[in-house]
Amino acid sequence: MNATDEARPHTAEPLAAEPPAVPLPNRVAAELVGTAALVAVVVGSGIQATELTHDVGLQLLANSLATVFGLGVLILLLGPVSGAHFNPVVTLAEWWNGRRDPKGLRPVEVAAYAAAQTAGAIGGAVIADAMFGRALVSWSGHDRSAGHLLLGEVVATAGLLFLIFGLAERDLLRYAPVAVASYIGAAYWFTSSTSFANPAVTIGRAFTDTFAGIAPTSVPGFVGAQFAGGVLGLVLVALVFDHRRRTAAAR
Repeated sequence: MNATDEARPHTAEPLAAEPPAVPLPNRVAAELVGTAALVAVVVGSGIQATELTHDVGLQLLANSLATVFGLGVLILLLGPVSGAHFNPVVTLAEWWNGRRDPKGLRPVEVAAYAAAQTAGAIGGAVIADAMFGRALVSWSGHDRSAGHLLLGEVVATAGLLFLIFGLAERDLLRYAPVAVASYIGAAYWFTSSTSFANPAVTIGRAFTDTFAGIAPTSVPGFVGAQFAGGVLGLVLVALVFDHRRRTAAAR
C-alpha cells in the first residue's frame, strides 16, 4: 500500500514529493519504517479481529478500516521525506516516469528503496506477531494461488498506479493521503484478492500464519500479477492524461 513522489517537472505538489535536499539514508529509513508500520497495522489488526469475532465479514471490515487509517497517517507523515512509496512497484514506476529527469530516482536509489521496503515489511510482520504473543516467524498456510485472485491483484495494482500517477498528472498530490488510503480500503472489498497490490507487503505477509497471511508458494504469482498491474496502470495513465503533456509541450 503508497503515494508517489515528484518525478516530473510539471508536478508541482510538495506533499508526496521527494525533496532533493533529503539525504538518501533518511529517505531509505522512512521507507523502511513506513513499510514496517504499514504491515504491522495490516497483520496486527487482522490478528486482533480474529480474536474478537468469528464473523469473517467483520474481520475483514476491521482489517480494512485499520489499514485505511494507518496508511493515510503514514503517507501524510512520511510523504515529504521519501515520497511514502512503501511499494517497489510504485518506486519502479516512479523511476520509469522520471528516467529523463535529472531530479528523478536513480537506479541505486530504486534498489535501496526496494530493499528497505522488503526488509520493513518482514520486520512489520514479525513485530505484529510479537505484540500478540505469537511465534515471531510462522510461515502462512493461506493459499492464494487461484487465477481469479491473481486477476484481482492485477486490477488492484493497476488501479493504485492509475490513482497515484493520475493525481500527479493533475497536480493533486496534496490529496494523496486520503485518496490512496480510501482506494486501498475500497479495494479490500471489490477485489477478490483483498488488494495486497504491493510486492514488499506480500513478502512480509508470508512470514505470519494469521488472517492477513499468504502462503510462500503463492507469493511469486502475486508479485508477478502486481508488476503486471503496475505496467497496466502506467498505460492507463498515458491513455487518459497524455493530452496534458502534449498541451504543456506546445506552450
